[in-house]
Amino acid sequence: MIHLPGSAASRTAGPAGRPVGGPVGGPVDDTAARARGALYGLAIGDALGMPTQMMPRPDIVARWGPMLTGFEPAPPGHPIAAGQPAGTVTDDTEQAVLLGRLLVAGRGTVDPRALADALVAWEADMAARGSEDLLGPSTRRAVAAVLAGTPPEEAGASGDTNGAAMRVAPVGIATPIGDCPAPDGLGPLVDRVVAASRVTHDTGLALAGAAAVAAAVSAGVSGAPVTESTRMAIAAARLAAGRGHWVAGADVATRIEWATGLVSGRPPDEAADLIYRLVGTSLATQESVPAAFAALAVFPGDPWRMCHFAASLGGDTDTIAAMAGAVAGACHGEAAFPAEAVAVIDAHGLDLPGLARDLLALRAGPAPGPATGGAP
Repeated sequence: MIHLPGSAASRTAGPAGRPVGGPVGGPVDDTAARARGALYGLAIGDALGMPTQMMPRPDIVARWGPMLTGFEPAPPGHPIAAGQPAGTVTDDTEQAVLLGRLLVAGRGTVDPRALADALVAWEADMAARGSEDLLGPSTRRAVAAVLAGTPPEEAGASGDTNGAAMRVAPVGIATPIGDCPAPDGLGPLVDRVVAASRVTHDTGLALAGAAAVAAAVSAGVSGAPVTESTRMAIAAARLAAGRGHWVAGADVATRIEWATGLVSGRPPDEAADLIYRLVGTSLATQESVPAAFAALAVFPGDPWRMCHFAASLGGDTDTIAAMAGAVAGACHGEAAFPAEAVAVIDAHGLDLPGLARDLLALRAGPAPGPATGGAP
């Protein structure tokens, strides 16, 4: 296990001289630090949630207490992550990095076939490493369809789980929100979310969840606090819900608004119980995305503790903590996380600072044109 300080209480020099571990909740003016924070927050939340993923909350509490205190190895017999050491990242981080690199290579656009091919290669590599943390149900179904000859624009017609939302943070880093009031200023960002997601998750439900996360990350990188980023997430989810194919499911925007109000001001133990029992923590987009924003509402000023909290909820904890961590990191910057935690992630050799830099270069360029999807 890797136990680190309970909060980032002092500023120290991180890897490559990057300042990390600064005061929680303090202002961060450095856009680059916020972009790095989004990627580090995603990976830190993911790694914290790795050992608890798909476990019921009562079992998590019995083993680790109401809230994790650090990176933990996966317990013996874990159905997905057995044998994984403390600090291991999962598909959430690796697919986000994969998508980010495709965005950079495509200068802001993602070729659907290239994404499908990259996901197939990624899963083969994961299987070769002995991992059981492979493609999710919507992504697996869509990729198989593309490889069988289905046009990419049709493959994601039934994808409604949270795979698009879990990996979409790089789109938020690369795409600014326009100067027009919401929802008008969100159009280019939603277009880019759709373009990056439709091959696997071309449903209004999944696109609404992905747009919520991307918009919150984008707002955070621009300097917005968690409350404002959540407001932009709700507006983006409403806009994206009309894109792609229709599938039955609760409205993501409404559930984010309800879930954040449900837990606001409540103590963590009570909030965790409400999220687990009422909001839901499954891989369904309409549960996990609102759960991530609810976790942000419980700890809006402390990304490090918030990631521990999200990773302790039960259910799809690695994804919930990754999404919430990306937003919190964007709002507070990488200095909100202890240097030791950043070092744990850097040990995986993902070069998150380099990816953040390249994504920010896209943010300064022109937004993509409108994306067309499936049936409304």
